[in-house]
Amino acid sequence: MKKMMVVFVVLLGLMFMTTTAAFAQESRQDVSISGEVLAAPQVYGNTVTQTSTVSGGFLLSYRYMLTPRSALEVNYGWGHNSQIFSGASGTLPSTGIRVHTRQQEYTAAYVYTRNYRNFNPFAELGLGVMVFTPLQDAGTQSLDITKTNKNVGILSGLGLAYELSPSFDVRVEYRAFLTKAPSFNYSNFQTNRYEWLSVPSIGIAYHF
Repeated sequence: MKKMMVVFVVLLGLMFMTTTAAFAQESRQDVSISGEVLAAPQVYGNTVTQTSTVSGGFLLSYRYMLTPRSALEVNYGWGHNSQIFSGASGTLPSTGIRVHTRQQEYTAAYVYTRNYRNFNPFAELGLGVMVFTPLQDAGTQSLDITKTNKNVGILSGLGLAYELSPSFDVRVEYRAFLTKAPSFNYSNFQTNRYEWLSVPSIGIAYHF
């Protein structure tokens, strides 16, 4: 009986250590870096037509898993494009005025994910700020009338992560940000419209 008790206690101890080790090794955090495409629709309002060029950028993200399916995420995105304003009211030339713009994203979101072996689809929803900064270079006209815009908006996204190993996965996502179209605090640029900024991305994540 004593031998059986000893064996039972040893087995319980081994099970406890194995479970503890597995829990300690569980990855609850990850960081990722992605390349992204910045695209915005043509916006028309207040007799002003606003067009944005399509360009590239990068996205940095940190994600903390609250449960196996729920996480919180913070993001920083960077890119640049040109905003072109034209109008029929006579206040803007028909060829348009171009503003070379640095576009920065600061967002936080809730992420819901599912696990199917190596495939992990996820969805996210959050809030943040998109900062539109006119760049003082040859790509910007009328520098004296443009100022930085910090526009609050809503972030949404759908994506898929493919697990390469316990530490790395490839992450593909379509992200969209709803915010007011930038006017750079110049009345002749104001469309008074909101726009969905499309920001698809692909990158790699490291879990720790």
